[in-house]
Amino acid sequence: MMIVSEIAINLRLLEEGIWISQNASQDISYPKDGNNACLKIEEQSFWFKHRNDCLIEVFKRFPPEGTLFDVGGGNGFVSLALKNSGFDTIIVEPGIEGARNAKQRGLDPVICSTLEGAEFKENAIPAMGMFDVLEHIEDDVGFLRKTCALLKKNGRLYLAVPAHKILWSTEDDFAGHYRRYALGELTKKLESIGFEIDYASYFFSLLPLPIFLLRTIPSKIGIRKKRTLQQNQKEHTPKQGLLGHLLDWHLSKELSRIRNDKISFGASCLVVARAEE
Repeated sequence: MMIVSEIAINLRLLEEGIWISQNASQDISYPKDGNNACLKIEEQSFWFKHRNDCLIEVFKRFPPEGTLFDVGGGNGFVSLALKNSGFDTIIVEPGIEGARNAKQRGLDPVICSTLEGAEFKENAIPAMGMFDVLEHIEDDVGFLRKTCALLKKNGRLYLAVPAHKILWSTEDDFAGHYRRYALGELTKKLESIGFEIDYASYFFSLLPLPIFLLRTIPSKIGIRKKRTLQQNQKEHTPKQGLLGHLLDWHLSKELSRIRNDKISFGASCLVVARAEE
């Protein structure tokens, strides 16, 4: 396990065991209650579970050479899954509620800071993950350039982001997104900065049509205006009966594709890149 104080110069350890930035928190394009809202649905959500399953398969195919820093890691749902799969993980989460939730899940160390606020040393981080984080960054290219500088040479960056501008809805507005990505657009941005692409795939291949019909169109015609916790819980709850069996079958097939190959279309992008500079 890496020693936090050796790679970051602007953190102090709170009595509750969380490392926190010395500076005041920066504004984050994310709902103030977002982490606690996610905490209420993560454990039973087919979406969060399948994302974890896909990430773990990709980590097995392209393992990090050292500790992974899960940047913007929320409540630690991904970090815990990676840790339980044998990957050494440190969570970096700017929201104190998310950091505390991660700590309560048994994760250690937990860093409550933005990536910039912690002032990590350049070329010091072995691997970094950002799972549905980059879309919250207004200057994503500038942020990726800073990320590249922080990674060790050949250090891996793991990214998951929402896909396809055409699927934009009020859900993206509520979540604080600046964009949705096409896979080719994302890989070109990474390559222009100095990353080499190890793997690039879509996933959640079943979801674009339901998102378009149930979120995008209602948003465009003004009948999907406010997101509620009840809506989120309903959308994320595992389906029952025949629909549930069909969904489980499809997600299992998709996981097999991720394990051995890649997927050409889906509602999310998944990329593994290496810092060459």
